[in-house]
Amino acid sequence: MSAQGNVARWDRVTVCFGTHRALDGASFAVPVGGVTALLGRNGAGKTTAIRTLLGLLAPTRGSVEVLGHDALAVPPALRARIGYVGEGHPLPRWMKVKDVVAYQASGFPTFDRAQCTRWLERFDVPRTRRVMQLSRGMRAQLALAVALAPRPDFVVMDDPALGLDTVARREFLEVMIDLIQEEGRTLLLTSHVLTDVERVADRVVLLDRGVVRVDAPLDDVRRLVRRYELVHAGVPPETLEPIAGLVRARRRHGRWTVTVRGEEAAVVAAVRATGAEVAGVEPLSLEDVFVEYTTREEVLS
Repeated sequence: MSAQGNVARWDRVTVCFGTHRALDGASFAVPVGGVTALLGRNGAGKTTAIRTLLGLLAPTRGSVEVLGHDALAVPPALRARIGYVGEGHPLPRWMKVKDVVAYQASGFPTFDRAQCTRWLERFDVPRTRRVMQLSRGMRAQLALAVALAPRPDFVVMDDPALGLDTVARREFLEVMIDLIQEEGRTLLLTSHVLTDVERVADRVVLLDRGVVRVDAPLDDVRRLVRRYELVHAGVPPETLEPIAGLVRARRRHGRWTVTVRGEEAAVVAAVRATGAEVAGVEPLSLEDVFVEYTTREEVLS
C-alpha cells in the first residue's frame, strides 16, 4: 500500500487516442478499505482508467500506482492480490464450471479451492454445466467466485451486474459486498445503475469527458450538492453572476435554477450577493447529482 493509505492512485493522468483525450489530467485515489464507485457516462474514461490500473495501457502523461508500485511494473506476487471482474463476465463459454475453476486455480498459488466450492454451492452454480449453459446471473456469480478465490486485497469490478434483472442484480450485489467486506477487502466499482451505487459505495469519483468532476465521500456529495430555485426583483437577468461551487445553471419559466456544491448557508449568502433570493432548496439523489454534473448543455426557456 502507499504511504498515504491508498490502494491505487492516478496522478495527473492523460491518455490520448489520436486527438481524443480519454483521460485529461485525471487525479484521484482509492483509499484502503470500503467501496469506491467510479462513475461517468459512456466514453467518460472509466474503462480507460481501469485499463491503466491493470497495466494494460500506458498513460500518455502522468502515472498510475497500485499496491505501492507503478501499475506497469507490479511484481507477479503482488498482481495476484488484485482481483478483476469484467463487464459481461468474459469466461471461456465452452468450458465446464469445474474446468474454469481448475484453470483459474492453476494460475494463482493462493487460490482457495475449498472456499470457491462453497461459494458456488451457495450460488447454486452447477459444476458440471458449461458456461454457455448458465444464466447471466450464474455467470456473474461464477466470475465473482473465481475472482475472489485467490483472496485478493483489492477487487476491481467493471459494471459487474450489467444485463442482470432486478432481482438477480440485487442478490449479486448483496453477496458481492458480503464476500468483499467480510475480510476487509477494498473494492473499485463501476456501474450505470446509480441506485445500486448508493446502496454499496462509500466514496464516489465522477468522470466527465476524461476530467474528474467529483472525488468525495458519498455522504458529502448527497449533503452538499443541492438544487436552488432563485427569484430576482424585477426581470431575471440573461446571465448569472458567478456563484462559488456552481455545478449547473438554467432558466425555466422566467426563473433561474442552479445546482451548487457547498454548505447551504454559504450558498444562500453567495446567491444574495448576486442580488437574488433563494425561493426553494431541493436535496438530490446520486442519480440527480450525476445528471447535473454531466449534462452537456444548459436548458434555457
